[in-house]
Amino acid sequence: MYFSLITPHPSFERRAAHEWLGGAYCEHQWLWRFFPSPVGTERDFLFRRRDADGLPRFYVVSQRTPRPDSDAWQVQCREYRPQVPSGARLSFELRANPVVSRADEKGAKRHDVVMDTKKRLLAARGLPNWGAWTSDRITADGQPDPPPPLYELVLAACTDWLTSRSEQHGFALDESTVSVAAYEQHGGKRGQLRFSTVDLAGELVVTDTARFATTLANGIGRAKAFGCGLLLVRPAT
Repeated sequence: MYFSLITPHPSFERRAAHEWLGGAYCEHQWLWRFFPSPVGTERDFLFRRRDADGLPRFYVVSQRTPRPDSDAWQVQCREYRPQVPSGARLSFELRANPVVSRADEKGAKRHDVVMDTKKRLLAARGLPNWGAWTSDRITADGQPDPPPPLYELVLAACTDWLTSRSEQHGFALDESTVSVAAYEQHGGKRGQLRFSTVDLAGELVVTDTARFATTLANGIGRAKAFGCGLLLVRPAT
């Protein structure tokens, strides 16, 4: 397994920007250029994009060594065989597609956790939509009941989502350290919501070395083709 950083070559930044010109729906196909394979090969890499000075930087965990097909890009690559001992405390970053499955008469369906939380909060109050929840709302017993700030709602929903998955992925989440940023809904054709992403950061404690190593290799959650799931870690300070 390999951990790589793919960046524009300093001498060819304009050319690199022209070659890339992508978004969430293009990045996966574009990155396949670094992993030439026969048609039908299953994806064997995870990635996370970070922008710096207006240009993309890609962190990649892969089963093969990425090979640039253009002088406009450079690859820094090293072998990646993480064996983090149980009890180790790490800082983490994760771009996730947080979804939850809900079953109805039509079967199970995946929902964005933030939208699902909003739906449940509205249903509990008998409100038709978020706009109907005004800041001056009071409960039946006269208690103030304003809508929660969006950041707090996103933070609570996404922290709960990650906590519920932490044990199976070999770690315990320190919920008091978690922050969220860049909650974004990505549209598909005809303006329909295709998927959502959120950036989480904080600290965790490794509880199972083998499971955690698998998590670092395979990621967390869905939408990995769109740059989600790669868990980036470093020793906590």
